[in-house]
Order: sequence, then C-alpha cells, then structure tokens
Amino acid sequence: MRAHAGDRARWTASALALGALVVLVVGVLLVPAVASRDPLRIEDVLARRLVPPFGRDIGGAFHLLGTDRFGRDLFVRMMLAGRLSLLVGVTGAMLAGVTGTIAGALAGWRGGFVDRAVMATADFLLALPRLVLLLVGVALWQPGVTTIVVVLVLTGWMGIARLVRAEVIAVRARPFVPAAEALGARPRRILVRHVLPNAIGPALVATTLGVGNAILLESGLSFLGLGIQPPAPSWGNMIAGGRDLLVVAPWVALAPGLALVATVLAVSVLGDAWRDRLAGERLAGRLPQ
Repeated sequence: MRAHAGDRARWTASALALGALVVLVVGVLLVPAVASRDPLRIEDVLARRLVPPFGRDIGGAFHLLGTDRFGRDLFVRMMLAGRLSLLVGVTGAMLAGVTGTIAGALAGWRGGFVDRAVMATADFLLALPRLVLLLVGVALWQPGVTTIVVVLVLTGWMGIARLVRAEVIAVRARPFVPAAEALGARPRRILVRHVLPNAIGPALVATTLGVGNAILLESGLSFLGLGIQPPAPSWGNMIAGGRDLLVVAPWVALAPGLALVATVLAVSVLGDAWRDRLAGERLAGRLPQ
C-alpha cells in the first residue's frame, strides 16, 4: 500500500513538473512574439515605471506582473529571459552530456593509455571548483551566450564521462559482446550498436539533472554581471536589477526568482523520476546490471 502511494505521489509530481515545463516553453516562445511593446525598449519611464502586478499604467495598458524601473513589462521580459536561460541550460547540458558520453565510451572501450589519460583529465578538472572555472572562463572571454555555453561544456563533461566509462566496462563483460566479436562484428559497430545503448541510461539522467544546474550557474553569472549582458534579459540580471527595489517594488526581483526556482525544481523532479524508473528497470532485469 505504501509503495503504491509513493508511486502515485512520484507520478503526480512528475506530471506536474512536466506540465510546468510545457507551459514555460510555450510561454517563452509565444509571449515575447505577441507582446504589444518591445520588452527591450525604454520609453515613457515616468508614466510606466514600477506599476504593481495586475495593475495598469497611465496609458491603460495592463501588466500581469507589473513593470520594472524603466517601465518595461516584467512578464514579457521574464519570458524573454526564460528563453535565453533555457537555451543556455539545455544546450550547455546536452553538449556536456555528448562530450562526456564520447569521452567515457572511448575510455571504457579502449582502456590502456586512452583510459588513463581521459580519467586523469577528468579527475584533475573535478578537483577544481566548477564555479571558479566558470568565473575564469567568462573573465578571459567576452561574456555572452556562446561563452557561457562553451564554459559549461568544458566544466561539465567529467562526471558523465565517469558514469559512461563505468557502464561501458560493465556492459563489455556481458556475454553478447564476445558473441558479437566471434561473429566478426567490428569493434566500432559493437560499441555503437550494442554497448552504448545499454550503457547510456545513467548519462541521460545525469544530463537531465545537469540542465537545472546549468540554468542556475548561468543565472549566477548573470547576477554577477559576467553572463548575459543588459539590455538582453536573463533571470539572473533581472534579479540583480531588482535587488535594490526589494522594499518599494519587491515584484521586480521576486518574479524572475520564482521562475528560476520553479524551472530548476521541475527539471530536478523529472530527472529524479527518470532515475527511479531506470533503477526499477535494473531491478526488474530489463537492463544490464
């Protein structure tokens, strides 16, 4: 009974998280496109600035989440910022996952010098704080979306590489690999067609969980002024722009902060659900141990 209740609770949480992400993706794609005013344009500051949520400015325009200090609609800017944050987070996590999967697969399959070199590099980078590497990277190159994605990839592939390497080594010892070799299959074909599909599950889960981490790191860098640069909005620089208005206009920083927390929480819930499902399939014997 308790197990079924726990399964229902996890399923409900996963469904809510997926629904929240779908709503967010639709919002970040459609809201800036159909907005009546350019969210980057500054005009009529005195007439529109710091309108509270669900309020109207002097011109009669309705603002769902209010406006910022420059009179720009906060909801539209938050959706535009979400577009950039999701782009950076998903792209950075996926490229880091692909890089880590390739490196870990080669290390586990080839062994020897390749294995030692890849793992030594991964261990060295893992010993360094990722935030420090990110700060150094964005300090050396011009801040922007491309720089952040590149730095996220260079500092995020190591853990996935270790996971994939361990899975490849375990799968390689299973009977179907020597059987494929005896039938004359080439090593590359065995790796791509037989070993990787059975070893890539943990890497996919880690990549999903890494999306939330990448969004948080991007927002932190933007908050410090080292990420997305104004006037382009990011949840991080929107929070930074509203921190000195917390007393008179708390919605300016609160709205993007809540959006950031909700997005990262939804991604984490989906990643945890996927991990639990993968573990259940292993226990049921449908995946290699």
